[in-house]
Amino acid sequence: MTILVTGARGAVATELIALLRQRGLPVRPASSRPSDPSIATCDLTDPATFPDVLAGVSSVFLYAEPSHIDAFVKEAVAAGVEHIVLLSSAAVLAPDPEANPLAKSHLDVERALTAAPVRSTMLRPGTFAANALAWSWPIKAGAPVILPYPGSYNDPIDEVDLAEAAAAVLTDPALSGRTYTLTGPESITCAGQIDILSHVTGRDITIRKVTREEWKAEMAEYVSGPIADAILDWQRLNDGVPTEITTNLERLIGRPGRTFAAWAHDHAAAFKP
Repeated sequence: MTILVTGARGAVATELIALLRQRGLPVRPASSRPSDPSIATCDLTDPATFPDVLAGVSSVFLYAEPSHIDAFVKEAVAAGVEHIVLLSSAAVLAPDPEANPLAKSHLDVERALTAAPVRSTMLRPGTFAANALAWSWPIKAGAPVILPYPGSYNDPIDEVDLAEAAAAVLTDPALSGRTYTLTGPESITCAGQIDILSHVTGRDITIRKVTREEWKAEMAEYVSGPIADAILDWQRLNDGVPTEITTNLERLIGRPGRTFAAWAHDHAAAFKP
């Protein structure tokens, strides 16, 4: 039976699709905006796209979009889907997640899946290593990276490792039906990540410490106010406080997760002019 992978154009889904195909498993990549005919249409904000894409599907890798999750679950059950793996977020563990827009969107999907008559597995990664790509533009331009909380810790996880974890729970029934909080192998500050990028690129990357309001103003074109506040609140909460590292990733993929330095080495070209 086919494995549906939503968000097929995303970094995690792209890696996951390749892994599943390497194992000879039938995969149906799907996206809200398919880039070629080999990718099916699945717009998680449009229930009209659900029936066709779920036909003949046994398992689903699902991105967290809450707007029509009840309709998606209903259609998945009707189609005979046996297992849904949700790419959730460790943000749901934040204080008062109902008031945190980043957390609530994931929490709403988790709750819908928990209440549904289908086996579900929740993957809750912390910080994606690829979030560092947001710094690529100032770094390439030789400008300082603006940070409101340079000493804020995070737990960068490589998208390749996250895809391997998803493949593990999709293909091994003994691992499914659980919730996994996933971290990278180390707790590191934003400033520490910048130091690593300096070393990997051979460039002198400086940091300009800014206030919350200055950061929000700089990022207004890319990040809405409520989301910006949620990000800033999370960074403030972790300012000077090392992130707790879990062993779940190593348990799922059978090896330690890749370090941020390894990720930076692989993506060094993205930070060079």
